[in-house]
Amino acid sequence: MKAEDLATLFAPVVSSLGLECLGVEYSPSRGNSLVRVYIDAPGRIVTIEDCESASREIAALLDVEDPIPGRYELEVSSPGFDRPLFTAAHFARFAGQAAKVQVSLPIGGRRRFQGPIQRVEGDTVVIAQDGVEVSISLSNVHKANLVPDFSAYEPKKPGKGGAKPAAGKKPNKA
Repeated sequence: MKAEDLATLFAPVVSSLGLECLGVEYSPSRGNSLVRVYIDAPGRIVTIEDCESASREIAALLDVEDPIPGRYELEVSSPGFDRPLFTAAHFARFAGQAAKVQVSLPIGGRRRFQGPIQRVEGDTVVIAQDGVEVSISLSNVHKANLVPDFSAYEPKKPGKGGAKPAAGKKPNKA
């Protein structure tokens, strides 16, 4: 069973809850496999209740279909700040934003790339790595995530709109 097959299996159940199945990470193992399902809530933030509901429905489906041999751990998660990118549509949606991409087969001797998503051309994503465009086939993408930009959340520094002590007085030390 591949992660893409699991995502296809889960998508209708997740959709019935008014959510979107972004993708699945599947790590098979002899002892305990991991199935991590990423969900999104179009137009709003994913809540813990969304994750619980999706987890219950997916677990029931896994019990009926039994596509995973042996024991497994099921995790249902929101995409978070470092949102995973699974499809061409995901890359296109976040064009202009920075992404980290790990590939299965090296490109120019590299397996890891980071830079702004330039565009998507069919089943190829173009990333600007150090100012040079790199074309990466989606079939070669092992893992891809957005790189969070926290600059909008940085606290203001004194003198940049923050409070200033009155002239001639020292600020209070607490």
